[in-house]
Amino acid sequence: MDASAFGKCSYSYEDYRETADWLLANTQLRPKVAIICGSGLGGLADLLENRNVFPYTDIPRFPHSTVEGHAGKLVFGELEGRQCVCMQGRFHFYEGYNIATVTYPVRVFFLLGVETLIVTNAAGGLNSSFNVGDIMLIRDHINMPGFAGQNPLCGHNDERFGVRFPCMSDAYDRELGTMARRTAEEQGCGSFLQQGVYCMLAGPTFETIAECRALQVLGADAVGMSTVPEVVVARHCGMRVLGFSLITNKVVTDYDSQQKANHQEVLQTTEMRAKDLQRLVRHMVGQL
Repeated sequence: MDASAFGKCSYSYEDYRETADWLLANTQLRPKVAIICGSGLGGLADLLENRNVFPYTDIPRFPHSTVEGHAGKLVFGELEGRQCVCMQGRFHFYEGYNIATVTYPVRVFFLLGVETLIVTNAAGGLNSSFNVGDIMLIRDHINMPGFAGQNPLCGHNDERFGVRFPCMSDAYDRELGTMARRTAEEQGCGSFLQQGVYCMLAGPTFETIAECRALQVLGADAVGMSTVPEVVVARHCGMRVLGFSLITNKVVTDYDSQQKANHQEVLQTTEMRAKDLQRLVRHMVGQL
């Protein structure tokens, strides 16, 4: 993505169409499912068969990923007989991208014909009953950047994507959630599958003790730096959404604690549990 596009605050329908048309011209696959991989979870894309791989740098108008644990590749392929597209690496506010750029791929997916979006992330556990290595099925979210006016739907609304005032009380598909819990039991993941509310902060700093305590009062079970903007845009486009947070660390809420959150810990924990999450997502896709 060139420097002028890096700071672009909005995109036209034609911009998204250009990217989608380029991808459609360069692959025979027509995915109905898109998967966005969080930090260290890009191995999900390696499960795809008959793959077509496109580095983000080769795709017209596509942003570039800059964070360790995010490979920066768009992978088309088949998973459990379903045609899918998988992002090995997403985009974040803290990379310097604005919210239109962070969510750019989701509208491209919509124009590719995607109907279901699966989002994954690495998150800190706010719920005291959660353990490191648990997988949290996202039941709902708290959009903290949205409280500050950073909502990806601000500005002109293009009806070709969705309505002006979309409902978010059903942001995470309940039928898919029920299916995920059943699949987790069948795959032996039930003992470490949790369910809860994900809260997004902008990052890149990990949270202060006071912030963690405040988020607990608000009802958040896990906290991270991504996911919510993509979910908002996906729902605006009418996609069904399923979300998973891998609990990679427990947040610090005690001033006497010597623990400190760090990104290497996040990646190490992700590596430990990644195969279980991959297995869960793979079998979920097979049932869609």
